[in-house]
Amino acid sequence: MIRTSAARLTGVAMLAAGAAIALSVPAIAGPAAVNTASPSDTESYSPELLQAVQRDLGLNADQARTRLAGDASSEQLETKVKDALGDKFAGAWIDSVSRKLTVGTTDATKSDTARALGADVRVVRFSAQQLAGTKAVLDTLSAPQSVTSWRVDDASNTVVVEVNREKRDATAEAFLATVRGLSPAVSVVETTDAPTPLYDTRGGDAYYIGGSRCSIGFAVTGGFVSAGHCGRAGNTTTGFNRVSQGTFRGSSFPGNDYSWVATNSSWTSRPWVNRYNGSNVTVTGSTSAAVGASICRSGSTTGWHCGTVQQKNSTVNYPQGTVSGLTRTNVCAEPGDSGGSWVAGSGFGQAQGVTSGGSGDCTSGGTTYFQPVGEILSAYGLTLTRG
Repeated sequence: MIRTSAARLTGVAMLAAGAAIALSVPAIAGPAAVNTASPSDTESYSPELLQAVQRDLGLNADQARTRLAGDASSEQLETKVKDALGDKFAGAWIDSVSRKLTVGTTDATKSDTARALGADVRVVRFSAQQLAGTKAVLDTLSAPQSVTSWRVDDASNTVVVEVNREKRDATAEAFLATVRGLSPAVSVVETTDAPTPLYDTRGGDAYYIGGSRCSIGFAVTGGFVSAGHCGRAGNTTTGFNRVSQGTFRGSSFPGNDYSWVATNSSWTSRPWVNRYNGSNVTVTGSTSAAVGASICRSGSTTGWHCGTVQQKNSTVNYPQGTVSGLTRTNVCAEPGDSGGSWVAGSGFGQAQGVTSGGSGDCTSGGTTYFQPVGEILSAYGLTLTRG
């Protein structure tokens, strides 16, 4: 695998950063609506929110607005009922069919109070305080890996402990016996789930290939694209947090300077590029910017820098070989920025390419080349993740 030293090479250099290596590289419709609201008394919601609710809940636009308004009303009602019931309050939930708020209480004499406020009522055994207390004790215990989660479940009036049925062994049984002894409110449920942390794949963020570091170009379905000189097919990667991330499925360098990494299930492709100021640019397309247009890039060494497109279809003769079809800019970059995102257009939402190499630095200025993203997507049949 070809990776760079963190030292700046003379002349034109690739922009990967890492440990010393033997070979140097160029540096650089729907369910019923809630019955407490109607489309006429709903507020305005963003198109993105409405689109997601319609898509994932199977609603049309009016149903989505009504549902969101009804959910907001239920939140307000829950606060009122909780105050009215005091320590007799035993949780609340929205019924999946009627979309009406149901509250639990341990005191049947409090039912009329809750109904008068507009909620349905269920009389149960354990108060919200009792359930929370049981869970708090559970939180102090050390659980085996086979026990995947525990939570207060208002609708069943229990503290549910989930255990993976395929990993349920003697250690798990001993733990479950202990938690059952804490309270009759504890219930055990088997599951096939095996939760793992989830992380976002975002343009401009760092990733690591052994001792070397590069930057993500753009998220695609199932992974991300980057520079070819960052890794070879079969090399494994870790993310910005050094958590196992993925494997290079394709790489071309020299000749071209592009690659793609297939990520594992812990990583989710996002249509974002890190601006390194606490915000992201949302990628909406990949229309190529004209010569003379403003352009910005993101990289894990120097962050966010901008400049101008100078020429397209440039050929660069790196020490490792010639790369053609690159776009030249007057934007600076440094080792470790390799593979990072280039964006242009309105709101900088148009993906342009991934950092290849260049000369200079971000103190004195420099020239940097990028590999256009369209060629990468076409070469591997990839789909850009868009917002």
